[in-house]
Amino acid sequence: MVTSYHKSTPANGGFQLPTKTSSSSYTKIRVQKRAKDDDWIRDFLGQTAFGIMATVRDGQPFLVTRNFAYDQSAHAIYMHGAKKGRTYENIQVNDNISFSVSEMGRLLPNEQAMEVSVEYAGVVVFGRVSLVEELEEARHGLQLLLDKYFPGMHPSDDSISDDDVKATAVFRIDIESWSGKEHKAEDDFPGAFFYDELVES
Repeated sequence: MVTSYHKSTPANGGFQLPTKTSSSSYTKIRVQKRAKDDDWIRDFLGQTAFGIMATVRDGQPFLVTRNFAYDQSAHAIYMHGAKKGRTYENIQVNDNISFSVSEMGRLLPNEQAMEVSVEYAGVVVFGRVSLVEELEEARHGLQLLLDKYFPGMHPSDDSISDDDVKATAVFRIDIESWSGKEHKAEDDFPGAFFYDELVES
């Protein structure tokens, strides 16, 4: 059984920031044919290997690459780290957060330089980040991370000790809004290739 630690999501399935003058611009997608729905976003967050988290301190953005686990029932993202350092310090003074996950597909050549393109898929999340203080929720977040990255390593529900939980920082992003988009060309796009093929050649 999965325990949800947060309030339920809106009945309409949409996730938006509290009303602000500019909130719609956070997740507005210019090319609507590439916009993806909530179900696609949930699946993408569930399968992507890592993400980029942005915090802000004194007006200066800081980016860091993070392993993460998306908890669909809680509509939250869990990460772990240290109880010191840049991320920990930043969120103490500013809990605004942006989190991005993405994948690159094939490069799409064209005779015109301005027409070259690339296949991609990505999600951007906005919300609030906090340090998880409650022991059982912190254990839950760590277990989600183990289940995602090391399945079978800790098969029992009680495999994470209190000492393990107390020794690490578990961060939770409460998702307030998100957007997802994807650009995929036809399978037989002329000359399409993967970047790895270019590097290895």
